[in-house]
Amino acid sequence: MEKSGNLIINGSGSYPGGHYDKISIRGEGTIVNDVECSFFHVYGTSEAVENVTADSVKIIGEADFKGNVEAGQALVMGTMKVGTRAQLKKVKILGMLEVGERLSGDEATIKGSIAVNGDVEYETFDSSGGFEIKGLLTAETIKVSLKFGESCAEEIGGGKITVKRKKNSLLPFGKDAGFLTAKVIEGDDIYLENTKADIVRGKIVKIGPGCQIGLVEYTNELTQDPSATIKTKTQI
Repeated sequence: MEKSGNLIINGSGSYPGGHYDKISIRGEGTIVNDVECSFFHVYGTSEAVENVTADSVKIIGEADFKGNVEAGQALVMGTMKVGTRAQLKKVKILGMLEVGERLSGDEATIKGSIAVNGDVEYETFDSSGGFEIKGLLTAETIKVSLKFGESCAEEIGGGKITVKRKKNSLLPFGKDAGFLTAKVIEGDDIYLENTKADIVRGKIVKIGPGCQIGLVEYTNELTQDPSATIKTKTQI
């Protein structure tokens, strides 16, 4: 793609979109058209009215993308809002990410928090922060470390799903130590702690401490911690 140099915004104002190598916003900048660039870095406050495509997105300040965002790598240390779809291949969230429709990519590391109104789809999804997913969370490998507060998804699907209370926590099992809520959790190999779900379905299912499960359907193996409650168990 033909690139027209760098766009460095230190003050405030509106700027055209187009093709750039690097966009760096240290003040307050609004970009009014579609943008394609190698680097999109925000240290101040930015708004992109249309779509953004970048190799690398780094948000240390606040960024509001009204359209879609597509990026090879994304690091969010501040706040990033995406109006419609975010395709972030390798994403690390230390701050806050909000997505209006769908979030997808290869590898997600959540140490801060995400809120997504639709589905989330990754190859690997590793959360030690918090998430609120209105649709389906799906990944081949899902690792959730519960620190505090409640994480929730409508449904969770994957190959290997591991949900654990954060280690070194002095808190007892229960809501204070972090909790996961989902209607359905379905995978091949499932281990859960501090999880509340209507249905858990898998080949090998281990229901650990602090869980409240309505129905477990399993094909190969089911183990249950004495402190966990399961209303109905069915081998299929």
